[in-house]
Amino acid sequence: MADKLDPEQEVLFREVQEDLREEQLAKFWKSWGNWIIGGAVGIVVAVAGVQGWQSYDSGRRSAEAERLTAALQLAGERQTEAAQRSLAAMVDDSVGSYAMLASFQLARLQSREGNRAAAAATLRDLAADASHPDIYRDLATLLSVLNEMDDGDPASLTLRLAPLTQGTNPWRFSARELTAALALRSGDTATAKQIYEALAREAGTPRGVGGRAAEMRALLEH
Repeated sequence: MADKLDPEQEVLFREVQEDLREEQLAKFWKSWGNWIIGGAVGIVVAVAGVQGWQSYDSGRRSAEAERLTAALQLAGERQTEAAQRSLAAMVDDSVGSYAMLASFQLARLQSREGNRAAAAATLRDLAADASHPDIYRDLATLLSVLNEMDDGDPASLTLRLAPLTQGTNPWRFSARELTAALALRSGDTATAKQIYEALAREAGTPRGVGGRAAEMRALLEH
């Protein structure tokens, strides 16, 4: 049995249930995906930020930190175009953790402004850069797929997620959740139910993912 949902989640799942009843799966993912992307980006800012600040060469840390701080201040002031230009410049000429952080922040702004295609491209480039730790490259893959959920080919997106669903990958639960959503987009309700069932029952599933999986499993059974 899923834990009691907060009001925001209750509204979300009411909308999901209505969409499923009306067989409007495209509308369902548009609402669902926006909610997940916001949470996922918040995680990466917190997690990647810690490593970025700790691991970068101290000789350039101050200058790079000032550049990133200035770009984020522009974003906070809703000077989005200027912020994106500054972050894009950092992606091009910074190295190591600050380039990685700039990429994540640039993708966040692009997605926030509705330019999901640009956000996905930024994240795919990050995922392809072997100089970054695998954990963040995998996260970039996960977020790139999120940004392509509305228009991307479900089979291709599922294939990109497949390596993240295996073994002890730290993003495996979220990757499996997205795989289930892609199955729904494809009309493969049986596969989606199977994945949600496993996520809801598996002991190691994070609470948020497990709760959503249990709710989706229940909805799909009606």
